[in-house]
Amino acid sequence: KQIKQQNIILEREVKKRTKELYDTRQQVIQRLGLAAEYRDNETGNHIIRMSKYSKLLALAYGLPEKQADLILNASPMHDIGKIGIPDNVLLKPGKLNTDEWKTMQSHVVIGGDLLAGDDSELMVIARQIALHHHEKWDGNGYPEGLKGEEISIEGRICAIADVFDALLSERPYKKPWTVEMALELIESEAGKQFDPDLAPLIRQILPEVQVIMEKYTDASD
Repeated sequence: KQIKQQNIILEREVKKRTKELYDTRQQVIQRLGLAAEYRDNETGNHIIRMSKYSKLLALAYGLPEKQADLILNASPMHDIGKIGIPDNVLLKPGKLNTDEWKTMQSHVVIGGDLLAGDDSELMVIARQIALHHHEKWDGNGYPEGLKGEEISIEGRICAIADVFDALLSERPYKKPWTVEMALELIESEAGKQFDPDLAPLIRQILPEVQVIMEKYTDASD
């Protein structure tokens, strides 16, 4: 009986330590994502909102809860490669010239390189998201010009969540769009920029999206 009791205590301790390790890892991931956002003059709430939208989209698409949670936890690192972009390009207020645009596009490859070398499920998905979130369904994206289902499902989901939140956010170069305008753009890009099966789902999950929008507003709103 005493051995059984000790085993129960040990099991609880292992579970507790495992959870602590997981939570610590999640904090590191979130802070890595924040580092990239702060360099880009974006608020930390952008990565919180887009990662939560990504999970909602994943579930609406029919992905299992575990995969949706991995997407939620990996997506904060989607723009980690911006750490490697020079300030004169990243923070330029005007339009980028051709060379500057090529430099800016390289953030996805830099992100992929930064996240390489760890074969855990979470980091594999984080790397796919970093590499694929600027690919387009019709093959006109970057860095590789992947088309359709050549783009990972995680990358296709995060592409929509990222653009949707960016449209609704104020930036130095634009005012925030209305929710309806943002929805219409996402829907109009179905089969072009975005996966045609995913694009209509953003309207479907709108009630949950609006709860997230209200909870994680930007400080200047």
